[in-house]
Amino acid sequence: MPKKKKKSGSGKKGKKGKLAKMTEEERIVYLEQQALAEEEMRKKKEDMLTQYLKDKLTKEEKFTRFNLNKINNQWRAIMRESKSKELRRDIEILSQTFERVVDRKDSVIQSLAKDIAEAEEQFAMALRSHLENVDALIDLQRQRLFTLQSEYDTELEILKKEFDSERDLIVAQHKKEMTDLQDVMFAMEQNFQDREAEARQEFQSMRDEIKNKNLEEKHALRIQLEGAVEDLWRQFQQALKSYNESTEERKVAFENLKAKDEKSAKEIEMQMRKLQRISDQIAQLKAKMAQNSRECDERNHQIKNEREVILQHFHALKDRMNSMRDRERARLTKLTLQSNSAIKELQRVHEKGERILKLSEMCRKLETEEEKVLPFYASSLTEEEQQDVEAAVGEPPSEPLAEVMHEYVSLENFWKRYNKVLLDKLALEKERAGLMTENNQLRTLLKQYLDGISVNDEILSQVNPLFVVNHRTNVKLSVPVVDPRVRRPGQTVVEAAHVVKHHTMGGLLKRDMV
Repeated sequence: MPKKKKKSGSGKKGKKGKLAKMTEEERIVYLEQQALAEEEMRKKKEDMLTQYLKDKLTKEEKFTRFNLNKINNQWRAIMRESKSKELRRDIEILSQTFERVVDRKDSVIQSLAKDIAEAEEQFAMALRSHLENVDALIDLQRQRLFTLQSEYDTELEILKKEFDSERDLIVAQHKKEMTDLQDVMFAMEQNFQDREAEARQEFQSMRDEIKNKNLEEKHALRIQLEGAVEDLWRQFQQALKSYNESTEERKVAFENLKAKDEKSAKEIEMQMRKLQRISDQIAQLKAKMAQNSRECDERNHQIKNEREVILQHFHALKDRMNSMRDRERARLTKLTLQSNSAIKELQRVHEKGERILKLSEMCRKLETEEEKVLPFYASSLTEEEQQDVEAAVGEPPSEPLAEVMHEYVSLENFWKRYNKVLLDKLALEKERAGLMTENNQLRTLLKQYLDGISVNDEILSQVNPLFVVNHRTNVKLSVPVVDPRVRRPGQTVVEAAHVVKHHTMGGLLKRDMV
């Protein structure tokens, strides 16, 4: 022992001599190397300890699996013996219940055969009554179709006349409104072109300014992004090194798990062999059930023979029913062809009505606010006169023309609006004629005034309106007061007697006028 101390002392002295001979930088490097060597030795000891613990853990796991397999095998043998006894008892009970169910089914089949015979008799009686009802319904439908066809023809002729008259009026109004709209569209297009030119100039100037700003911002962002990309590249390299160092332990763990997976695959093969033995026992039980099913098939064969006899009788009845169905189908196809032709005609009338409604919607846009709120003018009749009119309308018609008018009473509100529009049109035409005459008179006066101002041989040879003697001129100046700013506006008035006399015949009279 004292010799070793001397050696250690001599070693320390040697190290001190070496450190004394070294410079400061060499001394620092030497000390760092010694620290790294000690750290490596410590890591090796820790790795050896962890490996020893892992090996011990794997041995314990192997022993536990072996013991568990022994316990499971003993427990399975006990469970199989108890389960086989239970299955034998269940099979005996099932065979007894199966025989009882078969006997019950036999009795049910016999009762159903009786019910089928009774149902066939009831079906024959119901079929006879159904055929009688169908014949009666077909006769009623034929009569109804004949009356509907006659009514349809009469209504179609009336609608054609009304539509032709209204179409001519609407076409005339449409031409007039199209000319006005074309003028308005021309003015709006001119205004739009001017505004578009100004907007384009402003847009070009704004675009140039924004483009210059974007170029400056783009250059600044490029410089910033290049620095950021370099920093990210350095970080990526460091992360890659750390990832490679950290995944070495996981690779070792993966190889251990792979070995465990191979062991578990062997255990699965053992279990599959056991399942094969169990499936063989199930096949034996199925063979016993097949013997029982053969006995049941013999009984079912007898029932099938009886069923075939019933099916033959059923097919005979079905053939008779199919022949009757073919006859009815032929009649039905004829009826569908006629109904399809009627549907097409009604669709044509429906499309014509839709066109009329679209035109009415277009006219609705041109109505004033007052007409939209109050579409029908208020009646000027008293309450007694109104009651008399309602009583006259409610009386049954005695003449054929009155009967036709009575059918169109529901169009009374329509003819009210039509008459109102027609009266407004006539009033506007009359006012337009008055304005045209006034305009012509003013044009003549203006011409006379201009002729009086100008001086030439033709004008001097005629009467001069500016030549005034004793406050009199030699030209007749007769200008009526028709200026709307001075003239009192007149209102369109409809007499009550006229309304009472013609409120039911308004529609027909207006159609004759159109």
